Amino acid sequence: MTIVDLKALLPFIILGTASAAIMLVLAFYREHKLTAVMTLAGFTLSAASLPWLRCLSPRQVTPLILVDQYALFYIGLILMAAFVVAALAYSYLEVHQGHREEFYLLIILATLGCSVLAAASHFISLFLGIELLSVSLYALAAYLRHSNKSVEAGVKYLILAAVSSAFILFGMALVYAETGSMSFAVIASQAAGAGVRGLPFLAGIILILAGLGFKLAVVPFHLWTPDVYEGAPAPVTAFIATASKGAVFALVLRYFTKIDIHQYPALMLVISTIAVASMFAGNLLALLQTNVKRILAYSSISHLGYLLVTILASGPMAATAAAFYLIAYFVTTLSAFGVVTVLSNGERDADHMDDYRGLVWRRPWLAGVFTIMLFSLAGIPLTAGFVGKFYVVAAGVGSELWPVVVVLAINSVIGLFYYLRIIVALFSGTGEEHRATPQPSRSNSAVLAALTALLVWLGVYPGPVIEMINKAMRSLI
Repeated sequence: MTIVDLKALLPFIILGTASAAIMLVLAFYREHKLTAVMTLAGFTLSAASLPWLRCLSPRQVTPLILVDQYALFYIGLILMAAFVVAALAYSYLEVHQGHREEFYLLIILATLGCSVLAAASHFISLFLGIELLSVSLYALAAYLRHSNKSVEAGVKYLILAAVSSAFILFGMALVYAETGSMSFAVIASQAAGAGVRGLPFLAGIILILAGLGFKLAVVPFHLWTPDVYEGAPAPVTAFIATASKGAVFALVLRYFTKIDIHQYPALMLVISTIAVASMFAGNLLALLQTNVKRILAYSSISHLGYLLVTILASGPMAATAAAFYLIAYFVTTLSAFGVVTVLSNGERDADHMDDYRGLVWRRPWLAGVFTIMLFSLAGIPLTAGFVGKFYVVAAGVGSELWPVVVVLAINSVIGLFYYLRIIVALFSGTGEEHRATPQPSRSNSAVLAALTALLVWLGVYPGPVIEMINKAMRSLI
């Protein structure tokens, strides 16, 4: 490995070094604030190295890692989400009993796994990234050991993630048996010929899709989602909903773009069915919920259904639509779970609908932030969610995916109802029902303010971000 290769791996090296440094510090000295600062510094330094690597990309570092503009873009997005989660987690963990420092170590390792997935160009790096992410999330979901729901969430995620890994490995074996390679580029070149269009190759691709479907929480692999979202600590739920799913989706988009799924009608039908089922199941089941975290869980299922439209579409518009939608989804979801995190206390998370009833009279600032985020999730104009959904629809229309686009429009209307239920609760009552509402810390207020400003800016003036995305997506096409 050359010096240039090591430079290309700098974001990964910084995250690995930060995790090792925190582990060594914890062996001698435990201090919550110090560990949090070291974690945030690690994320900041890793993100700061990304612009410096643009002149080196694209760079194939061994057959496993491809550092190109596409990978750098998604690594930056993942690091932003991890930074926000770590910042929000500090005040959240302060009110809980037990050790707090290991939480940050696990977040860094999970972020490293996500970054590997975003740059993976080989089945081995794919599996290493998946396992590093999954093992960290097992512990994070069950981090509040005094909570039965948290432990239950960890066990459920452990079991289903193990099943998904089995699907992925079996699918890899079938694809390898047909192509003789585990490199995405070689598989793509083999798939262009007539020799690997048989049933074993297609079955392998579908098994890999099923395994990754568990990570994305799309139908019919979504059953773990509401229970894990409800039981896991609120910052962990935010990480699962954003960084984890975003990294896996970046991998799926790269992989299926390279093999050109449009030459496999059966695979197109499978993904179309999953997308439509995810939209309907996520939105219709969310209508029946009274728990805010479960509502956001089912909402995430529907949003991943919307994102699958970009997999089905073709051309540069699809990749751009997926990237912008993920930015909007990250900012909105992090803010929504940030409000949940701020309102939670040492006894339980603020996930009951009653916790938000009359919030506008007690914490008008938080109620305003939550309202804007829910509007964005619903796709209301002048928010990032609206622009993201517009680009997804445009990509679908450009590829003449009319049935899927119609289903997307119908489900956007359905989703508006359960978002409005939460908004109505925020503005109902007199605020006297729950007087003991936690006061957000200065750091949490700053994070939520920055996310809100970013969300509005993306909804009003998305041009610079779209231009940046177009440059980053050129390496994918």
